[in-house]
Amino acid sequence: MAKQLSGGVFRSDLKLSDERDIYYYDSKEISRTAVDKRDDKAQPGIGHLRLDPLVNEWVAVASHRQHRVFLPPKELCPLCVSNGDKLTEIPDSNYEVVVFTNRSPALTTPGDNYKLPAVIGFDTPNADAAGACEVVCYTQDHGSTFAQLSPQQIRTVLEAWKDRDAQLSKLSYIEYVFPFENRGEEVGVTLSHPHGQIYAYSFIPPRVEKMLQAAASHLSKTGRVLLDDVIAREIKDKKRIICENSEWIAFVPYAARYPFEIHIAPKRGAASISELDENQSQLFPAIAKEALTRLDGVFGIEMAYIASWYQAPVNSGRDSMRLHWQIVSVRRQPGKLKYLSGSESAMGAFIMDLEPEQSAKQLQEVKY
Repeated sequence: MAKQLSGGVFRSDLKLSDERDIYYYDSKEISRTAVDKRDDKAQPGIGHLRLDPLVNEWVAVASHRQHRVFLPPKELCPLCVSNGDKLTEIPDSNYEVVVFTNRSPALTTPGDNYKLPAVIGFDTPNADAAGACEVVCYTQDHGSTFAQLSPQQIRTVLEAWKDRDAQLSKLSYIEYVFPFENRGEEVGVTLSHPHGQIYAYSFIPPRVEKMLQAAASHLSKTGRVLLDDVIAREIKDKKRIICENSEWIAFVPYAARYPFEIHIAPKRGAASISELDENQSQLFPAIAKEALTRLDGVFGIEMAYIASWYQAPVNSGRDSMRLHWQIVSVRRQPGKLKYLSGSESAMGAFIMDLEPEQSAKQLQEVKY
């Protein structure tokens, strides 16, 4: 029996042959009963976390990921549907949106009563790499992209994100849920089928820690939410807005780090993606589609990008940190990429060769 979610989307829960979970998301009620006919081995054992004492940051060690699939041809794509003797990660012969547990996860389910060790510097013990890694297939169409999806399909993807955020956040060992997409070989994609991933961490990642500190400090000093004030400045300046509707705004940030960088945020703040209401969810597809289409239209080619959902941690910062989607592209000209320099890779100190207002103008001028 499929479970009905918001937006008229239905979720069907099944198992793959090695007991991994798979969830089908459909815009109408469908009976999903396809059985995974592969004789797969059990998933690899759990990796571990090591603390880098120089910066007090956790590093996941997952050596079993060395042999994962790398850029297979379309006829061997594991994210396409199963067909005859061709058995893939998707047992059914069709799907709209599918989420399943990653075959080679960097983070996975720990033993009972898991607790991340306290950070005590040099003597901090290793820990199991607890968490979850899931694959989100946006469409069964191998040659499509997120920007080319219909508004209804984008809404179904959004409902899948919302549902998985809600479910993963209930796990006792999860502190942060991170939906994201890497598109293009230039940013390290190993499967060309349109898809994203979700990582759920047992710790708060370093960049989120910094964002959390900034948001908390701003709230303490002003009594206002930081992202609300960021959006207010963009609306006042008007120079960097790419597109907007009554619920969402897309803009190039004032201090962009990449040649082309777009932030998309709800005008009415939500702490996490699962908190988006019906009206926000209904109006998200239009702004997502326009922003990504404009990005592809700058040079008339599909732009490699990393699209990251930032949101409040599961158990902290929900009064100060707000949901937004950051899309960054490493392409600066048709035949040139931005490679991170020593200052950027080693120091985290970015240098922009293009003023954000210039890249915003290029995006604004794309005919849509």
